[in-house]
Amino acid sequence: MKLFQALPLFLASSCSGFTFLPQQQTRSSPIHTALNAVPKADSYKVTLLPGDGIGPEITDATKAVLKTLCDRCGFQLNFEEALIGGAAIDAVNDPFPQESLDQCLASDSVLLACIGGYKWDNNPRELRPESGLLKMRKEMGLFANLRPAKVIPQLIDASTLKREVIEGVDIMVVRELTGDVYFGEPKGIDTNAETGERVGYNNMIYYENEIKRIARVAADVATKRQGKLMSIDKANVLDVSQLWKEVVIQICTEEFPDVELKHMYVDNCAMQLIRNPKQFDTIVCGNIFGDILSDEASMLVGSLGMLPSASIGESGPGVFEPIHGSAPDIAGQDIANPLAMILSAAMMLRYDLERPEEALMLENAVEQVLDDKLRTSDLKQEGDGCKLLGCKEMGQAVADIVSKIEIPTTIAV
Repeated sequence: MKLFQALPLFLASSCSGFTFLPQQQTRSSPIHTALNAVPKADSYKVTLLPGDGIGPEITDATKAVLKTLCDRCGFQLNFEEALIGGAAIDAVNDPFPQESLDQCLASDSVLLACIGGYKWDNNPRELRPESGLLKMRKEMGLFANLRPAKVIPQLIDASTLKREVIEGVDIMVVRELTGDVYFGEPKGIDTNAETGERVGYNNMIYYENEIKRIARVAADVATKRQGKLMSIDKANVLDVSQLWKEVVIQICTEEFPDVELKHMYVDNCAMQLIRNPKQFDTIVCGNIFGDILSDEASMLVGSLGMLPSASIGESGPGVFEPIHGSAPDIAGQDIANPLAMILSAAMMLRYDLERPEEALMLENAVEQVLDDKLRTSDLKQEGDGCKLLGCKEMGQAVADIVSKIEIPTTIAV
């Protein structure tokens, strides 16, 4: 997907539901995509990466929903599964084999479940599931990760924070994915020849062009939301953060003068997300800061099981995935929450496959199951009057709604 031809509608927030469309316009227009997706077609090739832990379960539930959607709307999603993470290590001793990469690159889009687990924690670095994820991002050029953290009214009491703190929270975290300390060289663990003491080291590095492109994405997203951008750094002690701050200021001053740019140290941001999250609109971070802060922001809504994400580049297919982990402790028990993966599929339909009407159907269906007081175990609270469903049941509940929900043709944007 080509990024900058499309961001006019990308992931700006809506006043209700799970779509993320701009607030500033009021005209009614045909639904259209935010990113330059593949041309609308009757058939698409989608690579599925079920991964590890609960991944296969939520993948199956999502496939059932998508099959119902395709039958209802008259198009096809041709799924091909590929290996990633621990499953790939077990099968071919590679966390993201070349065959999987080739298949992803040849697809119209990629839908990923989750990776990782205790089983592989003691493996060498190159044989850990997370190394496969990093390789995928690097090889596919997925430099921008966009993660919404929007409080869902039906689930507001599931948050560990007080209602008055989180009510109305609507944050977009834009995280750079392919630079920073995760990819910097040199890195490793060496032994001092004289003392025998081991030393571990990584290199926190950003090139100017890497900062410029993520700053443009974040500023563009901010213009379609509330026009506020918070750039996160540690410029008081890190040289790389000083460069980050200088470049972000340059891009916003020269190319996005209407964006209200502010800066915050990463440790203060971690505190402020809990203390006063409503002060934030769009946040832009480097890779390691974004990794931590996006998880923190996501927990404001009460459950990681409700939030999708998109990882995108300047061309080629994107990767759409729920933000939660593989939860190996509950794998195989049919109690996982598939809704974040279903919503990730909705993002895929909108931003990669030029099927925004169908995306809206999935989002409306997820909202409806919550209105119907159906909950998985991570969302269920004692005395809430809601019905507890398993993973497969929740997927079927969404599919049942998709089979009869109204097919939208226009939306107000």
